[in-house]
Parts: sequence; C-alpha cells; structure tokens
Amino acid sequence: MKKWMLQNWFLLGLLIAAFAAWLTPGIGASGGLLRSEITTKMGVVLIFFFQGLTLSLQVMKKGMLQWKLHLYTQAFIFAVIPALCLIFIIPLSGILMPELAIGFFFLAALPTTIATSVAYTAMTRGNVAGAVFNSTLANLAGIFITPFLLSIWMQTGGTALPLSRLFLDISMMLLAPLLVGQIVRPFVSAWADQRKKLFSMLSSIIIIYIVYAAFCNSWQNNIWGSHGAGVALTAAFGGLFFFISIKFLVYRGIKVLKFNHEDAMAALFCAPQKTLAAGAPMASLIFASQPGLGIILLPLMFYHIFQLFIGGVLVNKINQSL
Repeated sequence: MKKWMLQNWFLLGLLIAAFAAWLTPGIGASGGLLRSEITTKMGVVLIFFFQGLTLSLQVMKKGMLQWKLHLYTQAFIFAVIPALCLIFIIPLSGILMPELAIGFFFLAALPTTIATSVAYTAMTRGNVAGAVFNSTLANLAGIFITPFLLSIWMQTGGTALPLSRLFLDISMMLLAPLLVGQIVRPFVSAWADQRKKLFSMLSSIIIIYIVYAAFCNSWQNNIWGSHGAGVALTAAFGGLFFFISIKFLVYRGIKVLKFNHEDAMAALFCAPQKTLAAGAPMASLIFASQPGLGIILLPLMFYHIFQLFIGGVLVNKINQSL
C-alpha cells in the first residue's frame, strides 16, 4: 500500500485537494487567505518556465522528419478528438450541465501529455524521438489552438470569449515563461536535466493547488449544492467512455495506415492522451471569472486518471506480446 501511494501520490493529491476544498472553501477561494487569484497565476508561470528549462530541442530534431506519424498524431489531437466530442455532447446539450459540456470540449481541445506519452512509448520499445517531437509540438501549438477551438465552439452557443485578450494573457503567462526557460537552458542544461524529476514534482504540486483553488471557488459559490454527486458520476463515466472510444479509433487508424511497431506505439500513446499539466493552468486563465471552474476541470481530472491506469495496463499487455 505504501509503495502504491508513493507511485500515485499525484492522483491522491487531486482527491485530497477536492476534499480539502469542501472542508475549507474560504481559504482557497478568490479573496481568501491564500489569495488564489494571484498565487495560481504565479504557479502557472512557474510550470511553463520549468517546461522551457527542461525542453531539449536536440531530441526534438531527431523525430522531426517522420511526417506520416506527425500528421496522424496532430490531426487526432486537434481535429478528430474535438469532432468526436461534439458528436457526443451536442445530442446531450439539453440535459448535460453547461459547465460539464464546456469541460468535455475543453478536454477534447487540449494537447497531449509529454512525460506520460514519452514514458509509455519508451516502455513499449516505440519511437521515443517521434513521441517527444509530437507531444512537444502539440503543447506549443496548443497554447493558441486550444483557446481558438474553444472560442469557436462557445460562440455557437452564444457565449463569446475575448480571444485577442486571451491570446495576450496566454502569451504573457504561458509562452513567455516557456521562452525564458529556453533562453536560460543553454547555460544550465546539465543542472536542469539532473533535476527534471524535481521540476516535475513541483509542477505537479502547483497543479494540485490550482485544482484546490478551483474547487474552493465552486464550493464558495454553492455550485455543487444544486447538483450533488451526479455531476462527478457523469464526468467519470463520460470521461471513461470518451477515452476508450478515442483509444479504439487511434488503434484502428494505426492498423489501416500500417505503421511499424515503433511508430504505432508513439501514435497509440501520444494521440489519445490529454494534458492535465497544461490543462489546469490554461483553464485557470480562460475560465478565471467562472465560479464553476471546478466542474469544468472534472472531465479532465477523470480522463487523466483513466489514461494513466489504462495506459499502464496496455503497456504490460504489449510487453507480454513482444
């Protein structure tokens, strides 16, 4: 049990954050003791600075020319998955809670993970350079593509996002610290690479804090009071169904295009994944004024859990067959 808790401390931290927000909503809500409206933004800047500091462009160059893999993976991340999400949520628009509908499409429009995609690809003897290139490219592109897709979808429902201001905020708080990290990296690359795990752990702690602040605001504004556990169950079952559907489509596409094993593993573990590491900070910027941010983040939180556990099971199954 102790070993399992150490391996899954981040998932436990997310659950504890949600529970702690229920116990002490005033502390983490906007205007509270922790001044989350300011400290969460500081945390966002740190997360993307750490990403820039540890991002190796040399590794990206190795996978740059594998265009077939890149086109397939990026098309799934930013086109197929958002389209599939619309197929699921549009028929349910009359019964699905608005914050959950936004949460599911926000999830669908996000880029892939970096660490998990690369780790699972490496564990199954896949194309690691291709996984690094695709996951990094998606995260850089997602800084602008995600809010753009979200803006288009929300405008169809009569809600307009201030896209120009949003791009400016995202550039200042996500892209600028990432670029600063890249500028600093040549001078401290050896030192930074030795501390990748430390930076990853600090980023995870900041994400847990952002989730805590989001749930505090939701409890403080009584968002949960009128919906109860049904919201969480809907997000959980929806996230599981969505992830399995996407994973199946990615797998079928790999078979149709006849990828070799190395590229197939990179696509299988990059295309369906969605990043909580970039998603939570981005949501705190895009939906900063919405008291329902905690509910908007629910589909992403459950999806993150499913992709970790189901991905781990798949890794074991694939390795047994090699």
